[in-house]
Amino acid sequence: MKFPNRIRLCHGNVKIGGAAFERFVKGYDIPKGCMLTLYHHAFCPHSRFVRLVAGEYGFDLRLVEERGWERREAFLALNPAGTTPVLIDEGRPAIPGAAIIAEYIDETHGAETGERRLLPTTIGERIEVRRLMAWFNDKFFEEASNPLVTERIYKRFMGERNGGGAPLADVIRAAKTNVRYHLAYIGWLARTRNFLAGDRLTYADLAAAAHLSAIDYLGDVPWNEDDAAKAWYARVKSRPSFRPLLSEWLAGVPASRTYVDLDF
Repeated sequence: MKFPNRIRLCHGNVKIGGAAFERFVKGYDIPKGCMLTLYHHAFCPHSRFVRLVAGEYGFDLRLVEERGWERREAFLALNPAGTTPVLIDEGRPAIPGAAIIAEYIDETHGAETGERRLLPTTIGERIEVRRLMAWFNDKFFEEASNPLVTERIYKRFMGERNGGGAPLADVIRAAKTNVRYHLAYIGWLARTRNFLAGDRLTYADLAAAAHLSAIDYLGDVPWNEDDAAKAWYARVKSRPSFRPLLSEWLAGVPASRTYVDLDF
């Protein structure tokens, strides 16, 4: 694939089934000029990670909003787990999950990106990037970003049968506490390295920044507790790939003061 110098976001909320679904999976329903389609949710941290990766590489990307809790039959056919993100690359099987998508992109396009490659080439570096990517996409997600986004955003749109309702104060309180020790770990990494996994930007930085961005929208990151973590995030947040995320907003839930401010 050629690497255009920008990312095109083709928004839409497409609901398909039957023959239309079969055509979509085969790639025939993907609009011309949008080779990659991402099923995502705007505040899903894993989806945000994939969008940042696409932005760094300049991929054309068509975004289709998916509310996983609705368990749509057509979406479950793409990913039986019912979770976002899912990437569709024309002529290939559906690619579910942030980690699998990251590996797929590196396997198919990494060698073409040269110094911009987000998964380094040496074994030791690749292990460290994968370790940190898993730390944020698994551990941080379970302990902090997922409970905060679920309680404060998703539940607004979920019916009672899907787990909707009033946010649980004890869950939010525990998640906010967890954010503090994760932020301290990011700060330690930022003080000892140029970027989180080493000398240059990698998947590790984008994974951490994606999760932080989702909860920073809610004002749930205590930036005043770690200057090194704050400075690192400001560097990543200032990259062009971040701009589409900073333009996201949710009706009835205003963004925090620090969310769009590059000099927070």
